[in-house]
Amino acid sequence: MLVEELKIILEHNSQNLGEEFKRVFHGRGGLYKNFEFLTIDSIDTILNIAFYSQIEQSIEDEFISMIKKFIENTRHETIVLQRRYIPKTTADIVQGDLQNEIYALENGLKIKLDLISNQNNGYFPDMKNGRKFIQSIAKDKKVLNLFSYTCAFSLSAISAGAKSVVNIDMSKGALTKGRTNQHLNNLDTYNVSFFPYNILKSFSRIKKFSPYDIIIIDPPSFQKGSFEVTKDYNKIIKKLSLIASTKCTVLACLNSPQLTQEFIIDIFKQKAAEFTFIKRLENVDEFKSLDENRSLKNLIFKNY
Repeated sequence: MLVEELKIILEHNSQNLGEEFKRVFHGRGGLYKNFEFLTIDSIDTILNIAFYSQIEQSIEDEFISMIKKFIENTRHETIVLQRRYIPKTTADIVQGDLQNEIYALENGLKIKLDLISNQNNGYFPDMKNGRKFIQSIAKDKKVLNLFSYTCAFSLSAISAGAKSVVNIDMSKGALTKGRTNQHLNNLDTYNVSFFPYNILKSFSRIKKFSPYDIIIIDPPSFQKGSFEVTKDYNKIIKKLSLIASTKCTVLACLNSPQLTQEFIIDIFKQKAAEFTFIKRLENVDEFKSLDENRSLKNLIFKNY
């Protein structure tokens, strides 16, 4: 019964799929009872499945059988299964095969993916509307991309004609992938910088390239030894006035389900009162949650 219910939902969500990345099932938002363990993504001809907790073997077998039959009527040729509840595991190719070069296509931009060896595949699809917003305002602007990971925001900004982008992330590997993404889209890197800095300990280096017209703050909720959102977010916000241009736009992101948007708004009031809260961006339809307070928060602030 559970699997049959899922099949009906998938058939509805899988209409008009194309090359662009799309989440066709998001069980983790609480909208679908009994499916909190599951997400399913369409990546061109690949159907990528992620289990976030273990389920009964009989249900898993029934589910896999249903998926194999399901893709007979879709564009998909390959099924990949990731077991996110097992640390440092590799994914299983359930059907078909994978090419060496796999990427997500978003608004015409390519972002390289790793579906096998890494649980974080290099792309966060729930941030799509955030990147679209940056793309809409980036022309001729100097952009600071904090916690840049594989630099997807940089792609959005440079493709829209940004004057420059400074990407900051502790992971050299992630920044290397960011360079790859830049070249994958035939975008020049002469006005793009990639710095493997600890943001909280490298403010003088970050300030060197200021003032910035756009500042993106997209931290992890917790990164052992380097960042904890409840303790460290305010340390960044209180220094914004020292690196921001006049009429600077800040995109402040918060992905912790335990914290509401008021957490960020209150920090700005206390530490950067010159910035005015403008709005919260709408989440991508496929990622909307039963409780929007628990879902991704993308908040826009401006100084005047």
